[in-house]
Amino acid sequence: MDLEANGQPDSEAIRRLEEEHRHYSEKLETLLQKTWLSEDEQLEEVRLKKLKLHIKDQLTLVRSQARAFSAA
Repeated sequence: MDLEANGQPDSEAIRRLEEEHRHYSEKLETLLQKTWLSEDEQLEEVRLKKLKLHIKDQLTLVRSQARAFSAA
C-alpha cells in the first residue's frame, strides 16, 4: 500500500485499486453475457471473481486505515 509523506494512505492508491476493480468487473460482465462458457472461460470467471474480491478487500483495508488516520 502506498502512503503519503504524512503516513496517510495515498488517495492515488485508492483510485488505482478502484480502477482495477472496475476493470475486472467489466471483463467479468463481458464474459457472463455469453450463453455458454467453455472450460477455460469458466476458469477465467473464477479467476476474475477472486481478483475482484482481493481488490475489494484491499480497498476496505486502505479506507479503514484512512478513516483511522483521520480520526487520530
